[in-house]
Amino acid sequence: MNIARSSIERPLMTWLVILGALLGGLWGFASLGRLEDPAFTIKQVVIVTEYPGASAEQVATEVSEPLESAIQKMGEVDEITSINQPGHSIITVEVYSTFGGEELPPIWTKLRNRVSDAARALPSGVSEPYVNDSFGDVYGIYYAVTADGFSDAEKHRLATYLRRELLTVEGVADVEVMGLPEEAIYVEPDMAQAVNQGMPPNAIISALANATSVSDAGSVTSDDGTRTIIQAPEGSDTVSAIASLTIGSGGEVINLFDIADVHRERVENPDLMVRFNGDDAFTLGIAGLSTENIVEVGRRADARLAEIDGNIPYGVSLHPIYQQHIVVDEASSAFLVNLAMSVAIVVVVLALFMGWRAAIVVGATLLLTVVGTLFFMNLFSIEMERISLGALIIAMGMLVDNAIVVAEGMQVSMARGKDSRTAADDAASKTQIPLLGATIIGIMAFAGIGLSNDATGEFLFSLFAVIAISLLLSWILALTVTPLLGHYFFKQGTGDMDDAYSGWMFRSYAWTLKMALRLRWLVVIALVAITVACFAGFGMLKQSFFPDSNTPMFFVHYKLPQGTDINRTSDDMRIMEAWLAERDEVTSVATFVGQGASRFMLTYEAEKANPSYGHLIIQTETLDQIPPLQAALQEMALETFPDGEFRTKRLVFGPGGGAPIQVRLSGQDPDMLRALSVQVRETLEASSDNVRDVRTDWREQELVLKPIYATERAQTSGISRDDVADVLLMATDGVTSGVFREGDRQIPIITRMPPDSGVGLNDQLAISSSTGQALAIEQLIEGMDLDAQNTLVHRRNRVLTLTVEADIPPGFTAAQVQAEVQEAVDALEMPVGFTLEWGGEYESSREAQAALGAAIPVSVLIMVLISILLFNALRQPLIIWLLVPMSVNGVVVGLLSTDVPFSFTALLGLLSLSGMLIKNGIVLVEEIDLVRAEGKALREAIIEASTSRLRPVMLAAITTILGMAPLLSDAFFVSMAITIMGGLAFASVLTLVAAPVFYDLFFSREERRAQAAA
Repeated sequence: MNIARSSIERPLMTWLVILGALLGGLWGFASLGRLEDPAFTIKQVVIVTEYPGASAEQVATEVSEPLESAIQKMGEVDEITSINQPGHSIITVEVYSTFGGEELPPIWTKLRNRVSDAARALPSGVSEPYVNDSFGDVYGIYYAVTADGFSDAEKHRLATYLRRELLTVEGVADVEVMGLPEEAIYVEPDMAQAVNQGMPPNAIISALANATSVSDAGSVTSDDGTRTIIQAPEGSDTVSAIASLTIGSGGEVINLFDIADVHRERVENPDLMVRFNGDDAFTLGIAGLSTENIVEVGRRADARLAEIDGNIPYGVSLHPIYQQHIVVDEASSAFLVNLAMSVAIVVVVLALFMGWRAAIVVGATLLLTVVGTLFFMNLFSIEMERISLGALIIAMGMLVDNAIVVAEGMQVSMARGKDSRTAADDAASKTQIPLLGATIIGIMAFAGIGLSNDATGEFLFSLFAVIAISLLLSWILALTVTPLLGHYFFKQGTGDMDDAYSGWMFRSYAWTLKMALRLRWLVVIALVAITVACFAGFGMLKQSFFPDSNTPMFFVHYKLPQGTDINRTSDDMRIMEAWLAERDEVTSVATFVGQGASRFMLTYEAEKANPSYGHLIIQTETLDQIPPLQAALQEMALETFPDGEFRTKRLVFGPGGGAPIQVRLSGQDPDMLRALSVQVRETLEASSDNVRDVRTDWREQELVLKPIYATERAQTSGISRDDVADVLLMATDGVTSGVFREGDRQIPIITRMPPDSGVGLNDQLAISSSTGQALAIEQLIEGMDLDAQNTLVHRRNRVLTLTVEADIPPGFTAAQVQAEVQEAVDALEMPVGFTLEWGGEYESSREAQAALGAAIPVSVLIMVLISILLFNALRQPLIIWLLVPMSVNGVVVGLLSTDVPFSFTALLGLLSLSGMLIKNGIVLVEEIDLVRAEGKALREAIIEASTSRLRPVMLAAITTILGMAPLLSDAFFVSMAITIMGGLAFASVLTLVAAPVFYDLFFSREERRAQAAA
C-alpha cells in the first residue's frame, strides 16, 4: 500500500507522528546539551622535566633525547616536538588522529610507563618527568578577580575559597586559578658577620630546611591495645619565629636574626603577572564536564557566585573575560531567530507562488522536520553546537524540497478533479523512490567527512549525523504529514482543468526549452565555456581555512628580545593598557605577562612561559570597531616599542595560536640552522610586500656568563665546582632552603645575599668544607667567559628544527601570501642533511584537504552506485553527474562578486549544493522517463516533464536562497550562505535547461532508430 494514501486513511497514526515530532522536539530543545564547539579530544600529552643548571642544548641532549627515543618506540605516536630551555624540557607527544577519545587512557598509561623507565637513566639532578594529559581542558567560564587593597595572603585565601565553592557546583569538572602573587621568605645573611662567627652558609640552609619540616614521630601502644599516634613538634609558623631560629656550628650557637635579615615579600621575577583594566588580578577558569550542558553549568556557577556574594569581602570584583555559556545561549537564540525567519520566508514564498494552503502544508512539514531532528539529536546525545547548528542550516534547502515535490504534485492532481487519496497516491508513487534515492545521495555527500576515523571525523561527526537524521525525517514526513495536511487544506477541482501548467511562466519556460533543444550543441558549448571560465576564476578566489569569529575580541602578542626581564615586559604592557584605557570603544583589557591565558576556548592556544612575552585580550563593543583599533594600536606600538615585536590577531573559528606563514628548517647543526633561517627570512621579505613580522621560534641568542674553574687552586682549597655554583646561586637568585607552611600554601624560604650589599660576583666568599677557610670566588676561577647561547631550542621528531614565522596584513589570506613566496623559498638549496618544509595554515589546509580527499572518493563512489541502481541504467546517472562540476559556476560568481573567501564552511556548502542538484536531477530525469513510458515522443516528453518540475525546482531554490539571507550577517556561515545562494541560482538553470539538453543528446539517436524501425 502507498505510504501517502495510508497516512490519509489512517490519520491517527499520522497525528501521533506529528505530536511525537512536535512535543519530542520541544523536549529535545529544552534538554539538548549546548556547547560552543563539538566535544573534541585533544590527542596530545605534555611531559615537563626540570634539569637545574643545564644549558638548553644540554637539556635537549641529556633529557629530551632519551625520553623522546623511548616514546618514539610506541606505534601510536604520530609526532614528537620539544622545547628546550636552560634547566627546562617540555615535550609534546601527539598520537595518530585515528584513535578515539576512549582509546587514549591506556595509551597515556603506556606512555607514562615508557617515560618512567627512561627516566631512570637520566643524569643526576634531573627531576621526575611530569606527564600532563589534561592540559586540553577548556575553562570556558573565565573571570579576572581584582582585590585592590588586600594583602597577597588574603588574595590566596580568597582564591582558595572561590575555587572550593565553585567545585561544589553540579557539572563543574575543574576550577583553575592562575596569576596569584608569588611570595617568598627571604633570608639575607651578612656574610662578613657569618664568617666571623664561624657560621657557614650550609649551616644556615640546614637549619632553615628543618624549621618547618614534617616528620613521622611514630606511635605508642598502651597495655589495653590502644594505639596512639605521636606527632612531631610543630615548626616555625611565623616570619619572626624563623628569624629567631638558633643555629649551631663548631660549638657556637647564635640566633638567625643576629647575622641575617629575614623578611617576607613578593618574588621579584614571578612566572606570571595578570592585570585586568590595569589593576592587579588573578584568573578563575571554570571547566564543565563534557557530558553537561555548558549553558546550565554556567547558570549554576553564576547562581553559586550570587549566593556567596555576601561572604566575599567588599572591594573584591569578578570581571568576565569570556563567558562561554552566554555565547552559546546567544548562538542558540540566534539559531531560533534564523529558523523562524527561514520558515517564514518559505511560507511567504509558497503563498505567493502556490497559494496560502500549500504554504501552510509545506511550512508545517518543514517545522516538524526541524523540531523532530532536535528530538533525535537529544536521543542520540548530539549536542547543540556550532557544527550541528550549521548542519541544520545546510540541510534546510534539501528539507523543503521533499515536501514541495509531494505537495505540488498532490495540489495539481486535486485541481484536475482527483480526490485527495488518489492525488496523494499519484504524487507519492512517482516520486517516493527517486526522492529516497536522492535523499540518501544527499546524506552520502557528507558521509565521508562525518564517518572518517580521524580527527576530522570526530570534529564533524555531528554534521553528518544531523544531516542524515533531518533528511531521512524530511522524506518520511513528506510522505506522511504532507499528504494528510494536503487532505485537510487542498481543495478538489471540478476536473475541467486540462493543463495545470498553462500559465505564462510555464509557457515562457516551455518556449525557452524548445529553443535550447534546437540549439542543443550551442547550449553545451556555452555551458562548457562558462564552466571552464569559472574553474579558472576559482583560482582567483581568496582561500581561507577558517573565518574570523563574530565575538568582538582580539589579541595582542608582544615579544621583547629573548632574555628580557619580566618586569621590563610588564612595564611595556602598562603603557599599552594606559593607551587602551583612553579608547571609548574598548570595554575591557586582560593582561598576561610571562605566558598566555588559560585555554578558555577549544581553539585558543596559549603561548608557553617566557618572561619576555606579553599578551592582551581586548574586547570591544562591536566587531566593526576592531580593524581601526588594530591599526591604531599597531601604529602606536611601532613608535613606542621599537625593540619589541608587536602583533595583533583576530579570534578565529578554528585552530589558532600559530603564525599563518611558517617555514620549518631541520638538521643537526644549530649554527647552520640559524644561517639558513637568515636566507629564508631575506627570501620571504624580497618575494612579497605582504609579509609581516618575520621571526624564528628559536628567538635571539642570550649572553651567558661562564666562570672558568681553576682546577688546581680550587681543589687544593677543598672547594668543588658545585661549591662555586652554589655560591653564585646564593649571590644572585638565592638557594631554596625550605618551605613556610601557611594553610594549604607552601611559601619557599630563599637564602640569598642582600641585593644592596654592593659585593660583586668575584668578591663572593666560598667557605671550604675541609678547612673552614673563606676564599673569594676570584681566587677559585681563571676569570669569566661571555658566551652567546641558544636558550630556546626546538626539536621535531628528535631532529633540531627551527621555524621561520611570518604574519600577513589585514585583508589578505594566508593562501594569497603563500602563493607569492612559495616558489622563491622552495628554490633555496639546502645543504646535505638539512630539510625545508612548509607549516602554518598551508600545512593545516593540506592536511584537512588530504583527510577530505581520502574520505570523499568513497562517498562519491557510493553515490554513483546508488544513482545507477536507482535507474538501473548508465545514461541517466551520467546526465545527472555531468551537472555536478557545473555547480561551481554560481559559487565562483557569488564569492568573487562579494569578495568573500572560500573557507571550510564554503566547502560544506558546496557539498550541500551538489546534493540539492543531484536530487533535482534525479527527480527530473525520472519524470522524463515516466512520461516517455506513456508513449510520448522524446522532445515532447522532455518538455512536458521539465515543465511539471519547473515550480518545485524554482520554489525550492527561491526558498533556500532567501532562507540563507539571515546568515549573511553571521561571520561563520557567510561564506557557506553565499556558496549555496549563488550556486543554487545557477544549479536551477542547470536542472531546468542543461539536464533536458543532455537527455536529448543521450537519447535522440535511440529515438531516431525507433522511428526508423517503425
